Amino acid sequence: MNEDFFRNRLLQCIQFRLEDATLQDCDSFRLFNGYYEGLPGLVVDRYGNTLLISNHSRQPESLEQDIDQTVDICLSNLPWIESILLKTRHSTHSEERKGRFLHGQLLPKEISENGIHYAIDLRLNQDDSFYPDTRNLRSWLAQHSQGKSVLNCFAYTGSLGIAALAGGAAALVQTDLNAEALALAQRSLTLNGFRQIMTLIKRDFFSAVNALKKSNKLFDTVVLDSPFFSSTRYGKVDLQQQHTQLINKVRPLVAHEGRLIMINNALYVPGQQIIDEINELAKGGYVSLEGRIEIPADITGYPGTTLAQPPADPAPFNHPTKISILRITRKDKASATVN
Repeated sequence: MNEDFFRNRLLQCIQFRLEDATLQDCDSFRLFNGYYEGLPGLVVDRYGNTLLISNHSRQPESLEQDIDQTVDICLSNLPWIESILLKTRHSTHSEERKGRFLHGQLLPKEISENGIHYAIDLRLNQDDSFYPDTRNLRSWLAQHSQGKSVLNCFAYTGSLGIAALAGGAAALVQTDLNAEALALAQRSLTLNGFRQIMTLIKRDFFSAVNALKKSNKLFDTVVLDSPFFSSTRYGKVDLQQQHTQLINKVRPLVAHEGRLIMINNALYVPGQQIIDEINELAKGGYVSLEGRIEIPADITGYPGTTLAQPPADPAPFNHPTKISILRITRKDKASATVN
């Protein structure tokens, strides 16, 4: 890409974020999303005073010059930057995937989003340990969890559960196989001084769900933020082919008139497919679509910065990360009401 053109484009994209009023109380957000804003494979995120550059190209060397320019441009125009970390997703070296410093040597151990503190570890693995794309869901949970019991499946570092606690959730269960990630959830609990009960379960999703069913445990809100694909001896997750099966797996854990929040981030699954699957489930009379949660503009790009669209049309959702809020009616309770 032409150096002057790229410089002007990157600065334009950054300026949109800096002027976005919804980000004023957040020190974690996306500064540039190359997939939609002109340079596929390059993503730039802010975490406190650290810039995290992600090279997602399958030919990493093809973006080296653009990354060098990004560093120069950002250091010249963003005086708050103390460190810059580069993650190369498809590197053959694990340390490159986890991240290497291009500037500075210190990384933040926590960030703040809308008054809630989250522990982070930017080198935990090839991800960032915190996902800015679910910011609106965290806000929703903080607004709709007062007095609720919440189950967060595939919790990773537990940010969605922590948001629910910030909103007054009475009790929280977070399940994940990654002990290091769950340790960050515990640290987030301490950072915020929450006194509610948070139970961390280091266990495979299918095994954890089966155990909770046997205990007859029910939750007012269940969050299902699974990876695109995973497989263990207990079961398989496949958001492209088995989305409905995953919903049905956790439905028995949702209390009467409770909510199941389903996140499908499959890039090639169109939004209408999700709606069609939910409509099919709704025919039984026990599942209904209550609403959708949009992905914030710093992730999707702004009307003045967006140059490309996702490979599959996410409509009526606004991004391939498709978040549905389902209302669940329990057969036993519905039958009792009718009788």
